[in-house]
Amino acid sequence: METPFPRALMVQGTGSDVGKSLIVAGLARVFADRGLRVRPFKPQNMSNNAAVTADGGEIGRAQALQARAARVPLSVHMNPVLLKPQSEVGSQVVVQGRMVATVKARDYQGWKPRLMASVLDSFARLRAEADLILVEGAGSASEVNLRAGDIANMGFARATETPVILVGDIDRGGVIASLVGTKAVIDPEDAAMIAGFLVNRFRGDPSLFAEGMRIVAERTGWEALGLVPHLPEAARLPAEDVLGLSGSEARGEGAVTVAVPVMPRISNFDDLDPLRAEPGVRVVLVRPGETIPTEAALVLLPGSKTTIDDLLFLQAEGWDVDIRAHRRRGGHVLGLCGGYQMLGRSVADPHGIEGPPRTVAGLGLLDVETVLTPDKRLACVGGTSMADGLPFAGYEMHVGDTAGPDAARPLLQLADGRPDGAVSADGLVSGTYIHGFFADDAQRAAWLARLGGRAGGQSYEAGVEAALDRLARHLEAHIDCDRLLALAR
Repeated sequence: METPFPRALMVQGTGSDVGKSLIVAGLARVFADRGLRVRPFKPQNMSNNAAVTADGGEIGRAQALQARAARVPLSVHMNPVLLKPQSEVGSQVVVQGRMVATVKARDYQGWKPRLMASVLDSFARLRAEADLILVEGAGSASEVNLRAGDIANMGFARATETPVILVGDIDRGGVIASLVGTKAVIDPEDAAMIAGFLVNRFRGDPSLFAEGMRIVAERTGWEALGLVPHLPEAARLPAEDVLGLSGSEARGEGAVTVAVPVMPRISNFDDLDPLRAEPGVRVVLVRPGETIPTEAALVLLPGSKTTIDDLLFLQAEGWDVDIRAHRRRGGHVLGLCGGYQMLGRSVADPHGIEGPPRTVAGLGLLDVETVLTPDKRLACVGGTSMADGLPFAGYEMHVGDTAGPDAARPLLQLADGRPDGAVSADGLVSGTYIHGFFADDAQRAAWLARLGGRAGGQSYEAGVEAALDRLARHLEAHIDCDRLLALAR
């Protein structure tokens, strides 16, 4: 199936976490299965959960999933502006895959007009190779206080004349008010860009909300395009941001408990997904004010956007005491990227990468030291584990160099010959800069065996593919996808 010219359709939401990312992913698989060359696109994303492209750039993890759904390689042009929060008021700005600045939220408003050129350039590049571009908005379409200079929602839609589908989430309540209220507060010319609406995550008898769909259509003048029931299998797909971890403090009922302290700037937490998908593993997300469970076989320190601040937070919570007690009981500890840096004797930031120049004491569980450096390493990598020669594939996304006696016992051997990571003399504490290696089924099975458990035998990657296929069929059953394609232009 081919279209005579590239089409585009934008999915915006009444708020954050209403399901925009997964709807775009599901539709990408729907239309890719129909033979269309589909490309996902998000003008501006804010997330510390990023993916590495083949050319060594980075984009939001949601766009990586959407590209996978469309069965195409990742490109920096799928997410030309990525904001990576470093504090409550400031973020790194990544443009077409490369970090260009760190700015405060108030100052960023002045940046947006100049970033529109990069957004439009990336959009044009994707249109040149696509039949259909599925565009994801950011946050809420009704944030009229941020409308001036907008590049993420209606500003982009108007600049490119891309029709919009508005998504509301009935599961959080007030969906009629959120959809009708959006029409009430936005500019009439912006409202005219909205071709129709979807109501997502419905539970129960759909006939009970037929009147609700009619009311929204009548009050807004927008076409009702579908009522999408809640899909439990969607939990198998990577969440875009830390909100996706809410309500999942313990997943699984298996013999192996993995405890994960949740720090404010946690990043690349999709490293947890393969473990959370294992029926024999119970992943416990340890929140502030809680203690690390004594039954944990493994304490896993995930990546961090600001290693020093998260390390200080971990220590202030008393989790360092819990982790040392866990290790004395013979428990295992694994640090990934920023978590690896925290495990050493110290973390130094002489160049002020994360804030004021400083050096802080680490947990001292690995005999290594880290110095943060200005150059960021972004690369897709593969190799084998030193303990058993099992393969892995993953990616590097970090600043800093780590060295010391324990690094002479690397955890991994990269395909290019470089060693990576460190292991303590007793083998209980390990660290690595590589994200994603738990997605390898053999590698994950070996780790679980080391922890006294057993893998369930399923393929993680096949499970993700099956979930994408199930999501696509689900959307086809509840949305008129032919109508969506007709609305795209």
